[in-house]
Amino acid sequence: MRDRTRVRRPRREDDARRDGARRGGATTPLPESWGEKVRNAWTRLPLLLRALGLVWAAARYWTVAWAALLAVRGLLPVATVYLSRAVVNALAETVGSGGDWDTVRQTLTPVLLLAAVTLASRILGSISSWVRSAQSELAQDYIQRLIHQQSITLDLAFYESPDYYDRLHRARSEAAYRPLSLLESFGSLLQNGITLVAMAAVLMRFGLWLPLVLVVSALPAFLVLLYYNRREREWVVRTTADQRRIWYYDWILTAIQSAAEIRLLHIGPRFQSAYQTLRARLRGERLALARDRILSGLAAGVIALAVPGIALGWLLWQAVQGRFTLGDLALFYQAFEQGQGLLRSLLDNLGQIYGNLLFVQDLFEFLALQPQVVDAPDPLPAPDSLHDGIRFEGVSFRYPGSERLALRELDMFVPAGKIVAVVGPNGAGKSTIIKLLCRLYDPDAGRITLDGVNLRDVRLEEARRMVTVLMQEPVRYSATVAENIAMGDLGRTVSHEEIVAAAEGAGAAEVIAHLPQGYETLLGKWFAGGTDLSVGEWQRVALARAFLRRAPIIVLDEPTSAMDSWAEAAWMERFAMLAAGRTVLLITHRFTTAMRADLIYVMEAGRIVEQGSHDELLALGGRYAASWRAQMQGTRRAEDMACAQPTHRSAAES
Repeated sequence: MRDRTRVRRPRREDDARRDGARRGGATTPLPESWGEKVRNAWTRLPLLLRALGLVWAAARYWTVAWAALLAVRGLLPVATVYLSRAVVNALAETVGSGGDWDTVRQTLTPVLLLAAVTLASRILGSISSWVRSAQSELAQDYIQRLIHQQSITLDLAFYESPDYYDRLHRARSEAAYRPLSLLESFGSLLQNGITLVAMAAVLMRFGLWLPLVLVVSALPAFLVLLYYNRREREWVVRTTADQRRIWYYDWILTAIQSAAEIRLLHIGPRFQSAYQTLRARLRGERLALARDRILSGLAAGVIALAVPGIALGWLLWQAVQGRFTLGDLALFYQAFEQGQGLLRSLLDNLGQIYGNLLFVQDLFEFLALQPQVVDAPDPLPAPDSLHDGIRFEGVSFRYPGSERLALRELDMFVPAGKIVAVVGPNGAGKSTIIKLLCRLYDPDAGRITLDGVNLRDVRLEEARRMVTVLMQEPVRYSATVAENIAMGDLGRTVSHEEIVAAAEGAGAAEVIAHLPQGYETLLGKWFAGGTDLSVGEWQRVALARAFLRRAPIIVLDEPTSAMDSWAEAAWMERFAMLAAGRTVLLITHRFTTAMRADLIYVMEAGRIVEQGSHDELLALGGRYAASWRAQMQGTRRAEDMACAQPTHRSAAES
């Protein structure tokens, strides 16, 4: 019975748009009241613990040192205030005594203690900076490792979704450093909190209402900070797609892949204009947001100055009445001034924590994405080798976000130990077969079996180890030739002889022999000293990488597309010997390549419409035969035109 169970896919963008405001997706959040903002901030507090957990996992011992330094540095300002009072009183007594030596000597003690506390504060500040630097480096590496691991774990289907790219962009550009910013804000909050509590205790001896004055003076600035943190977050979410578009324009204008066509078609100015226009709009919006924040902050600052003015007037009146000593006056002034600054910093820290939590949420949402192509609950071991073959039974599949079926109830059998070719027009579904066989996707309906075992029941890693693949556009790794080839099988120690044998089998040995350092030549132009190859030469290196992998199934997608007819014939002969005993699935447009296969399938619109050997399909007189005749006629016309071209040789050449 065919398996018709549909596989869950990442939700499409229209689904994400319906609940984007709730889960922080790439849509404009709905407006919130102040009550909702407060509740929203409260519900994000668990993110603080998770973010601190990331830092703890990355730099445990450094975090312990960081916390200890916070506690000590939080108490030092209070010690400074108390010692300042003692110094002022001692100086007043010394002046009153007329410079008596005993009085002067007693004055030196608080002065030296104050100097020692000041020096200790600066030393501990320097040590704290060093500790934070270590924390920052370790935490950034740890978070980037998590992002990279998630990126290589998620299914290929996620890359079909713009919403995924928005999440990835925010996770990489914002959330990667936000936990560090969050840690710094939280550390400042703790340190300032310790100091503020001690300062409040100092002020309470002058009046219980003074700590309340501190709170009232700093509250407007705190509310402004909360409001504009939220507005900045909304702006970043709303403009994520535009930020990615700017990155795309920059890549088009600077990448080697587009350099030639941009010059030939003179389309560089178009992308420059698009980049500048979009940058101007985003820059204007950000500057307007900054302007509004500054103006609101100035208004809050005026209120913050007016309130402590009342306390300062009261302080002077009390001094005139003679109720305070000079030391008390110095103590009060320093405690109140520092307390106001500390409270303002503390509320700033709270606002920064809230703002950072908004962005850290993007990181945790990205890390929470779950792949759908996973191991079965009780996976089966993959067969060591194929004895029967590969079967596609009623397989149907459509790509995420597409309404068109790429495969329609496909039935196909690839016999073990045979070379099977699949031909057909573009869009017929040939490459989709490869992606399903490698379990980059799972079918929507039907099943794929290896010797009768459902591919979904095989452990994912083992299923992929059974297949070696050469994609139509192989990756060009900026590494040495030997490293490029060895990447075909990093699961074991590969000898140089095996690398050479794989290169010879792929027809790449002659190319490598002409390189400056042979197999140790650095390929690509990303780094200094690299040597670039032609498209066909890169393809041969990729073929060698595919051949190196000791897998019972070989899948090749257009392996000879960059070869001429002479190189193709020679390569096919070598490949037949190399692939002996292994099962080969060959995707190709070239019938001169397909004709060497044991079995040929002709695809159209996601289905098999013809099958047989080359001779059988020619005798059938169907689509394959018609395409064969057309391709051969085109080849002959090209050869005739080449032969008809006159040759011009100089007398010396004759």
